[in-house]
Amino acid sequence: MLRSRLDTAGEDYAAYREAMLGKLAELEAEHAKAVEGGGEKYVARHRKRGKLLVRERIELLLDEDAPFLELSPLAGWGSDFHVGASVVAGIGVVSGVECMIIGNDPTVRGGSSNPWTTRKIFRAADIALENRLPVINLVESGGADLPTQKEIFIPGGRLFRDLTRLSAAGIPTIALVFGNSTAGGAYVPGMSDHVVMIQERSKVFLGGPPLVKMATGEESDDESLGGAEMHARTSGLADYLARDEPDAIRIGRGIVGRLNWRKQGPEPAPVTPPRYDAEELLGIVPEGLKVPFDPREVLARIVDGSEFDEFKPLYGDSLVTGWARVHGYPLGVLANARGILFSEESQKAAQFIQLANQTNTPLLFLHNTTGYMVGRDYEQGGIIKHGAMMINAVSNSKVPHISVLIGASYGAGHYGMCGRAYDPRFLFAWPSAKSAVMGPQQLAGVLSIVARAASEARGQAYDEDGDAAMRAAVESQVEAESLPMFLSGRLYDDGVIDPRDTRTVLGLCLSAIHNNPVQGAQFDGTGFGVFRM
Repeated sequence: MLRSRLDTAGEDYAAYREAMLGKLAELEAEHAKAVEGGGEKYVARHRKRGKLLVRERIELLLDEDAPFLELSPLAGWGSDFHVGASVVAGIGVVSGVECMIIGNDPTVRGGSSNPWTTRKIFRAADIALENRLPVINLVESGGADLPTQKEIFIPGGRLFRDLTRLSAAGIPTIALVFGNSTAGGAYVPGMSDHVVMIQERSKVFLGGPPLVKMATGEESDDESLGGAEMHARTSGLADYLARDEPDAIRIGRGIVGRLNWRKQGPEPAPVTPPRYDAEELLGIVPEGLKVPFDPREVLARIVDGSEFDEFKPLYGDSLVTGWARVHGYPLGVLANARGILFSEESQKAAQFIQLANQTNTPLLFLHNTTGYMVGRDYEQGGIIKHGAMMINAVSNSKVPHISVLIGASYGAGHYGMCGRAYDPRFLFAWPSAKSAVMGPQQLAGVLSIVARAASEARGQAYDEDGDAAMRAAVESQVEAESLPMFLSGRLYDDGVIDPRDTRTVLGLCLSAIHNNPVQGAQFDGTGFGVFRM
């Protein structure tokens, strides 16, 4: 049983909590931009046409009171495109089945796809395939955002490839067409297993009337070229013809209900809530991340019963490893305690990851690391080969991984703790997280040392004022580019979450993961035995 030593009446706790609440307020303001869509003018125009907003469609589609785990809501943040990338994606329960739901937001440039839209949908398709989630596309899009076609056209073909691969893997794909689905977008219903169209609303064609006129000289109207009635009665593209949007959603729910879908992973054990209040998670992480904190305080507030069976607690104690459950699902945990990864921590992690693969146990990585230790003694002691052991184990582990960046995640430590490049099933960040090749001061300092040495080698006087200006500019740039909203905007995580929601988010992810069997590396013929290092 974890025993909390957090002083919730102390000054540090109050300061950390205040700083976290400030970051959450900033995050909420950015999330609001995604929720408001294209803005009041375009929302009003959409409603005037008698149409539901994309989030209203999702709400009707979901089971009553079912949660919706929205993914990448900040996609496109900091770019020239609207926050959210004109599409909503997430995991929700429809007719008792966990599904990946992808909905175009027609209030943002008609739901057209920009470069961030395609990346967001690619990520959603990967999650659906890895976790065996049926996919429901809520379609209403004008196709590619033509001014950015050079960034969309070539990689964008993957959208249709992914649909066919999901179907080939036995994962159902469903398209509910609420409006236009033109040009390349016509292949979304064209490559889906089930297609629902709405009378006098759905329009699906490779080329609309203007393009057909230019290409062939043929005069045609929307309905005869690609209307719902035509596709239901003549082309056969529509499997169901709905009266209106609620009817289309009703039909879609019925399709999912008849999939005869069953989870293939093990059932969770009975759930025991943590003994400590999730509200206290707001005051654990120090502002600025320069003060270490005990990740056990985080675990005490997210794992079932606050029970944690720690592995090798006296060895390599800068990395906490052990076994727990979250919402009844077994979990192996690797959590940074004091930031730096030494040889002992690296070897401990490698052994623990192998044990998790032997017992088919998913792994949770809680990041707060400045990377692997550097220096003469540590290089001579084999930090490279020991760090490589840990990265090797992470790379070849076959059990599902979930990563949560709660503090720093710098350098190769980001890799060893299963950063984005190592394909965790899910990766989320707290507003306190930072991630970069190294800290801003360290990076600026390295550049300064290199520039100073180059100047001395040329026999020139070093420009101290220029050095100070360079360091300040680099520190400012790296700080801005290491913050969670910037990284989330580039889809380097699946969302920035409120720390108080961590247990809920992990539970939803673990539930989705267990749609598939959970098998470790030794079961596919490429495994390794546990060995001492």
